Amino acid sequence: MLTTGVATTATRGRTAPRSWIARLASGGQVALGARTVVLGAHASCDLVIDQPKVSRRHAELTAVGGGVRVKDLGSTNGTWWQGSRITELVVPGGSTIEIGGASVRIVAADALVLPPSTKTRFGALVGQSMAMRELFAVLELAAPSDATVLVEGESGTGKELVARAVHDHSARARGPFVVVDCSAIAEHLIDSHLFGHVRGAFTGAERDRKGAFVEASGGTLFLDELGELPLTVQAKLLRALEAQTVQPVGADKPVSVDTRVVAATHRDLARMVDAKEFRFDLFYRLAVVHVALPPLRERPDDLPLLVGAFYAAKRAEPGPIDGDNLERLRRHAWPGNVRELRNALERAWALSGGAVPFRQLRLWVEAVAAPGGGGGGGEPIDTALPFKDAKERWNDVFEKRYLTAVHAAHGGNITHAAEHAGINRRHFRELLYKHGLLERPQAGDDE
Repeated sequence: MLTTGVATTATRGRTAPRSWIARLASGGQVALGARTVVLGAHASCDLVIDQPKVSRRHAELTAVGGGVRVKDLGSTNGTWWQGSRITELVVPGGSTIEIGGASVRIVAADALVLPPSTKTRFGALVGQSMAMRELFAVLELAAPSDATVLVEGESGTGKELVARAVHDHSARARGPFVVVDCSAIAEHLIDSHLFGHVRGAFTGAERDRKGAFVEASGGTLFLDELGELPLTVQAKLLRALEAQTVQPVGADKPVSVDTRVVAATHRDLARMVDAKEFRFDLFYRLAVVHVALPPLRERPDDLPLLVGAFYAAKRAEPGPIDGDNLERLRRHAWPGNVRELRNALERAWALSGGAVPFRQLRLWVEAVAAPGGGGGGGEPIDTALPFKDAKERWNDVFEKRYLTAVHAAHGGNITHAAEHAGINRRHFRELLYKHGLLERPQAGDDE
């Protein structure tokens, strides 16, 4: 069974404090995972305590914010803490509770530490850096299980690729893979989108809708941008995960599902939990496996491998991936991460007449300084300016450099340059005027 709290190095500090072990003084222990555990004398209990004063199902333990909730299950001889009999109470880590005369100590459990994978790819994810191989090691362990996975990462790092790879490496690979972008759904429609609705449940509900949980039953549901879910929906999501049932809007009865969930966010959910913006119990339930995708700027050694992978996807031969073009890639800060790298190569292929060898690419990327002003060349970020003004200045720098390169690459042909850029010809010309790259005609002149 997969242990709760499996994490990459980047998330281990936020995962380990949420993992606990209930340890018997006489020997034996149980990890408090993503579900409630039961202690008692019966063989079906998660931790069996073979003592005469312990009831068959004596007490249950649940990890919650700040410690462990201890709930007595109507035992004959009671559950005790610090000399007082308790019915239900949250105790901090390090506490010892008495169950029918047996001492059970609650101790923090370290997250499982795994050696880096020997592989340089997992599904469509590619990397030879230590950060990526640590990630692969965790995913290789997690994928075959049914454990929920929480993925953190900046935009463009490949969070959906993680979800797809986990699905493809699991026993659910032949089942459905359903994607829901939680940030793209109107709040009043989220319940319907996730859990379904019956006809007539609300205005506009002209037919039944299964909902994402039912559609993904037997497979995997990928919840992207989970941090955007309102607290009310978070509570319903937790119930769906715990009970594997959903209640369609307007329905009288719940519907059973068999759905694995992989969730992703660009936010720091641990901080959101501290700020009471995200439910701790849902965070804990999702982060059975908790991983963070490193931004591309932190793994420049992966650039040649990534470039090779993009060439391979295009069924083209890159030749040696080195020289000036590789240096250009290394000098870039990659705020858009791997997605930006892919787009940069697509642009270069278009400007070069196809997927020519890497050294011959007409490659253009900004040699921008990394956040904080370090390295890279190019104009540094002016932190003396307010955020809005600094951002506008950088937007102007980007616009001018992009327009200059694309306009020149198409021999000054505005129509072709605008088509390549994917914007209206008139708008493209106005941008050229704005940045002084094209002289605005005087009144009465022909354009």
